Parts: sequence; C-alpha cells; structure tokens
Amino acid sequence: MNTEITNHDWDDDESDDEPILEKHVLMDFVIEKGQEPLRIDKYLMAKIANITRSKVQQAIDDGCVLVNDKIIKQNYKIKPDDHVVAYTFREPIPTDILPEDIPLDIVYEDDEVLVINKPYGMVAHPGHGNWSGTVVNAVSFHLQQQNPNRDQLQRVGLVHRIDKDTTGLLLIGKTEDAVTKLSEQFAAHTVQRLYNALVWGDMEENEGTVDTYIGRHERLRKIFDVYLADDEKGKHAITHYKVLERFNYVTLIECKLETGRTHQIRVHMKHIGHTLFNDATYGGDRVLKGTVFSKYKTFVENCFKLMPRQALHAKTLGFVHPKTGKYMHFESELPDDFQKVLERWNVYVKAKKL
Repeated sequence: MNTEITNHDWDDDESDDEPILEKHVLMDFVIEKGQEPLRIDKYLMAKIANITRSKVQQAIDDGCVLVNDKIIKQNYKIKPDDHVVAYTFREPIPTDILPEDIPLDIVYEDDEVLVINKPYGMVAHPGHGNWSGTVVNAVSFHLQQQNPNRDQLQRVGLVHRIDKDTTGLLLIGKTEDAVTKLSEQFAAHTVQRLYNALVWGDMEENEGTVDTYIGRHERLRKIFDVYLADDEKGKHAITHYKVLERFNYVTLIECKLETGRTHQIRVHMKHIGHTLFNDATYGGDRVLKGTVFSKYKTFVENCFKLMPRQALHAKTLGFVHPKTGKYMHFESELPDDFQKVLERWNVYVKAKKL
C-alpha cells in the first residue's frame, strides 16, 4: 500500500484545556510481499509524511502501534504479511451542539466578541463524557436567543480554552471573521494573559521565567511533562512569573503566558518545584511543604475543602478587537473559594508570628 498520511494526528494538543481523548485507527495494513526486514520506526517514517522519528518512537512506546495484534518495540523489524495497526488518540469531533440554558457571567459583549468569566467545574468544549453543560452549549443558547435563525456554534466560538477546574476570563468570537483574527493573535502570542496561582513552597526569587518544551508524558497520556529541545517530544513553552504574596509554605504568584500549551502553568510550576496548590493531576493535593504537626495537616485539608481544585485563575485578558482594531483589556477578580483560601493562609501566617 502507498497510502500517505500527515503527522497531524500524532501532534500534541496546543489548547489550554485538558484534552479528552478517544482511540481511533490511524492506519491498518499488511506489509507487502518482498519487503526487506526494516525497523518499524523507520518504516513508518517513510510511510507518514512530515513525521519526525521521535514522534513515531513515542507512538510506539505509548502502545499505539500493534503488529499482529501485539505491542512491539521500536527496533522490531517488519517482514512480509505482518499486519500493522497504528492508533491515534484525539478529541472526538462533536456532531450536534445542543444549546442549553446555562447562566453565563458575561464580562463584555458586542457584535463580534464575547468575554465571559468561566466558573470552576465547567468544561470549555463538548467532548467525550462532557457533551452537555459546557461553555459552548451555554454560549450556543445565548447566541440563539439573540438571533433564533443563527447557525449553532460549530461555525464560530472558542479561540482558546482554560481547564475545567480553572476559573477566569475566556474569549469567544461571534463571527467567523472574528474567530479567524483572534486566533491569529493567539498564534502570534500577542494576546496578553495573566493568571494568578497559589503554589506550594516559598519561591526563591521574586520573579523569573520558565523556558522549556512541553509534550505528553511518555507513559501517562492525560498529563504533560517537560522535555529538552533536542528530544523533539514537546513544543516550546514560556511562562514568566512574579511573586505577589508569601505565606511561608505557599506563595501567591502571577503568571504571564507567552505560549498556550496544554497545562502549561501547571507543568512549569511542578517542573521548578512549586506544584499548584490542590492540583490533583500533578500531585499538589497533599501536603508538600510545611510542618509535620497534625493541626497543620488539618488546616491544609480544610483549605482543600474550601477550594476543591487547582488554585489557578485566568485574571487578565488583553487583545486587539477584530473589527475596530482597538485594544481591549479585561480583569477578573479572584473567585470566592480562592479568596477564602488566601484569607485562611493570611490568618495562619499572622498567628505563627505571635
């Protein structure tokens, strides 16, 4: 077979929202008679257009390539009549988006753009296991009420995402032209995005920059990890951070994104030893810094109950309006759960000084 495919399906997701993935068959074929023994990774590199060897090898290591119904290693040598199946993990494409009457906290709206304040626990876009109750469902209903004859949100919509359990500002385009122009700004890294995060530990420096490559974890596909540029396993990610307030064992920081990789802030903070407070995905939902006293452990657990999610809030959003060309700037106050946890830590620190 001479089928040629692109490497898009083995690329990493660039969104800010945690991808929900489904397994799909990417290739299914039988090796031709007369084929000389050849390493499977080299064979697939020749068969898939514009793919790097590292991506092929990562797919093999992830168990996404089977030969004769068995998981193989990178150095497996193919032979005639081998049955090769390659799988890809990708987000399912929604068919119909159901408008749902879900309240939206609208920060700003005109004919071109919509800025909302996303609450904790709300998924941005429909996907496997989350076909309803999402931002897209809510916005679809909102737009339908404005114009009952309007198409649903498949044609317009989100130009970026934030995680289900992250709160804060989210930008939606209301026309195809707006979506295109806003997406171009995100691609060019000209959109201003500032996040507030509470992280474990007392930051050594008042400000700094994390500059790495981020890609899917080699074994656990739902999380991401840091790689070197030479690994060819990730995409360039830059996060600038600045200390806002210190609470002995945790620190409130501001993060400025230059890029928008999946879980970028969460991965970068873990990488430098300051995992986000109560980030269960990356191990921040247990006591990482502090004392061994049971009262302290109880104090932290009570904070977890107050804010049962990672302490991350999309606070600032700035972009150029797609029609007027005017610079737009928006701020979002920390939600109640975040503020209450900060108040608890503030009281704790003051009590320790007495």
